[in-house]
Amino acid sequence: MAKPEHVTDAEFQKSVLESDIPVLVDFWADWCGPCKMIAPVVEELAEEYDGKFAFAKLDVDSNPQTAMTFGIRSIPALLLFKNGVVAEQVIGAVPKAILKRKIDKVLED
Repeated sequence: MAKPEHVTDAEFQKSVLESDIPVLVDFWADWCGPCKMIAPVVEELAEEYDGKFAFAKLDVDSNPQTAMTFGIRSIPALLLFKNGVVAEQVIGAVPKAILKRKIDKVLED
């Protein structure tokens, strides 16, 4: 059962930027209502794309360095990385269909 991996500032380089497959990173915080709304969607997608796309969650309160590096000003922010660079991004809680389109686009490129 694939689940999003919780990553920290220290693990980000290896877990996300050096990943062999694309990675969706959910930048979130415990106090964020919309983050809690989108979390189950991210978990469902982790199941659906298991082996093709990796999923990670980064708590912006505990890991401010990575959030600053990528200019995260609003959460939830979902950045899709491919070959160590941001290929797509989604800000806010959006429907699953929109996330699937972004993931499929990254896989096709």
